Amino acid sequence: QVQLVESGGGLVQPGGSLRLSCAASGRTISTYTMGWFRQAPGKERAFVAAITGSGSSTFYAPSMKGRFTIARDNAKNTVYLQMNSLKPEDTAVYYCAADSRFLRINIREYEYDYWGQGTQVTVSS
Repeated sequence: QVQLVESGGGLVQPGGSLRLSCAASGRTISTYTMGWFRQAPGKERAFVAAITGSGSSTFYAPSMKGRFTIARDNAKNTVYLQMNSLKPEDTAVYYCAADSRFLRINIREYEYDYWGQGTQVTVSS
């Protein structure tokens, strides 16, 4: 079993930045594809970004490309999401997820088998 714990969320003004962290425990995630998803109020959970185990491949949802950066430190068993130029529409609960089966870039929820509890990001002036 893998436990994922997100941190780093909070309140930020439009145009600001936040860095989310996802710390894994229970197993090493160095071979797992890791993803970030988010769920805005009244909306379904949506894909944000993914990174393969080695970190050599990343993929972003179109609205995040150029503003968000996903990265990982396998020595720390941790994945990050750097979010810049934040907009009010980025307000959501952000979830970290791990894929231990497909081990490729995944954008669908069912392809991930471990999930964190989420961290709230609020972008407001």
